Amino acid sequence: MPVTIQFGLDRLLADPTLRAPLAGRRVALLAHPASVTRDLTHAIDALATLPDLRLSAAFGPQHGLRGDKQDNMVESPDYLDPLHGIPVFSLYGDVRRPTAAMMDSFDVLLVDLQDLGCRIYTFITTLRYVLEAAAAHGKAVWVLDRPNPAGRPVEGLTLRDGWESFVGAGPLPMRHGLTMGELARWFVATLKLDVDCRVIEMRGWQPDAAPGYGWPMADRAWINPSPNAPNLSMARCYAGTVMLEGTTLSEGRGTTRPLELFGAPDIDAHALIATMHALAPAWLRGCRLRPCWFEPTFHKHAGKLCAGVQIHVEDPSHYDHAAFRPWRVQALAFKALRRLRPDYPLWRDFAYEYEHERLAIDLINGSPLLREWVDDTAAMPHDLDTLTEADEAAWMAERAAFLLYR
Repeated sequence: MPVTIQFGLDRLLADPTLRAPLAGRRVALLAHPASVTRDLTHAIDALATLPDLRLSAAFGPQHGLRGDKQDNMVESPDYLDPLHGIPVFSLYGDVRRPTAAMMDSFDVLLVDLQDLGCRIYTFITTLRYVLEAAAAHGKAVWVLDRPNPAGRPVEGLTLRDGWESFVGAGPLPMRHGLTMGELARWFVATLKLDVDCRVIEMRGWQPDAAPGYGWPMADRAWINPSPNAPNLSMARCYAGTVMLEGTTLSEGRGTTRPLELFGAPDIDAHALIATMHALAPAWLRGCRLRPCWFEPTFHKHAGKLCAGVQIHVEDPSHYDHAAFRPWRVQALAFKALRRLRPDYPLWRDFAYEYEHERLAIDLINGSPLLREWVDDTAAMPHDLDTLTEADEAAWMAERAAFLLYR
């Protein structure tokens, strides 16, 4: 079968002329489990075989270079790679930003991270941090580009000034519609970074092509970029279901369909779905909602039978990529629950990504605006639309200059 798409890593491996500027320079790699070639060889192993490339170090983001940590907020240590004999530095351990000693281990950093197209996914923040460190230390960064599996649609409120965090790298909407290479270009421009940043572009990526609408289903296997990102359906839902991390509702961790469903032992799923349809039926276009039962084996409500809702986006006869708006779907579920159960203890108060002062739901959304809309009994769906549509239109205009794939 002919190959119709090449990711940045595969192009770098196949083309010696692309690698020529790396001659004589120490090269480091920032990667995770989904950083694989088309034949499923991990990037660190593939790069190590090149006689013209000197691999001097590697870096792992949240969950680790090889994907060793299952849950959020579980740190990874530094270690020596047993196969290649190079140091592997953790950017989710003692530090989130690379130290001067780490930066001294290389001349060029290759960034090969599969993203999910959602602002809260921490690989985006790690990209920002390494770009800032490279600018400060005179290092180069090459982004080996990969698809945005959620495609080009834009949705959600823009992160407000002062709400930056490890789950909020900058004033992006929740669903930004850019690749990591395009995000790198945006960071360099908006942060005014004086850094040697190069994107090794993909060849043949068609972000609007069915049935993947961002993910090349016919050409590439899906590899979990993080432990609870098991499939394309999760990637499509994630810009909405990630908000569940700031609530007392289970997001399905501890089940086989994490971040595609939600629930709790004490909710009425049928009533919830009916109320969602009554409040804003237009927000539910492009997907199907199904009442379900599940029992998480770990995490929230572990060992308890939960009534819940699964968001179905896998059936081509019902899924509409342009119409599906996961952030609104999940926001509507919160609003419906508040309508049914005004006193329901929805918002989870805990230390989220090492933030102790601000509620997790607000950190996730980049402001209190979503939570305030949910809790305001007089606020209706059109009120959230009024806030959000202005942000979405502004981002669509801003991001146009950074698109590499038209």
